[in-house]
Amino acid sequence: MSADSDTFESVKSVILSAHKSTTSEEKVNFYNRWAENYDRDVAVLDYRAPSLAANCISPYFSGVREAAIVLDVACGTGLVAKHMRKLGFGHFVGVDGSEAMLDKARESGLYQDLKHCLLGEEPLPVQWAGIFDVVVIVGALSAGQVPVSVIRDLCKATKPGGCICMTTRSNHDNLEYKAALESELKQMEEEELWTCLEVNEVEDWERAVSEQEDGYISGAVYLYKKL
Repeated sequence: MSADSDTFESVKSVILSAHKSTTSEEKVNFYNRWAENYDRDVAVLDYRAPSLAANCISPYFSGVREAAIVLDVACGTGLVAKHMRKLGFGHFVGVDGSEAMLDKARESGLYQDLKHCLLGEEPLPVQWAGIFDVVVIVGALSAGQVPVSVIRDLCKATKPGGCICMTTRSNHDNLEYKAALESELKQMEEEELWTCLEVNEVEDWERAVSEQEDGYISGAVYLYKKL
């Protein structure tokens, strides 16, 4: 076995161990333990969602990027902010349920503010309603993570005319969640809360880790404009 495949197998076992976490506390503990090696491990997975999300937002944002306030939900160590910074965005507020992940995000020096919040169990601060130019959530909208209902909170936090970017996986284990997510996205569009700017289905999202899949799994990026 090559060093690369050996590394991939070890990362795979770490991620599969997360599937054993059922309570919120267990999931948070998993991410607290993973924070130290997270960036390295997702690089091994060729995890493209952070760059795909940033690149999706970029052509639709016509404001002053340095002045735009970006809410990075489930920010983790700050991978999305790193990609958005390269595209000229400069003001980031991060939210995550893991204190250890927030510590890593703090170390990055990219965020003006960071807040601990367990999405789906705690609401976003009421004073955040309608203040963000861009709201982005990458990676957390999937089965066993954040409930679909959270996207209404993301919409509330966005300024009228602002962008909301969301991602999810399209692999077999996440298809039911993805269908529920897309149903809610459509429902909110029918309620005239937002309008769809782009949906980008991506074949090579990240390397597959489940025993039932090999190669790469697919995923999707959704971009909406708040009305």
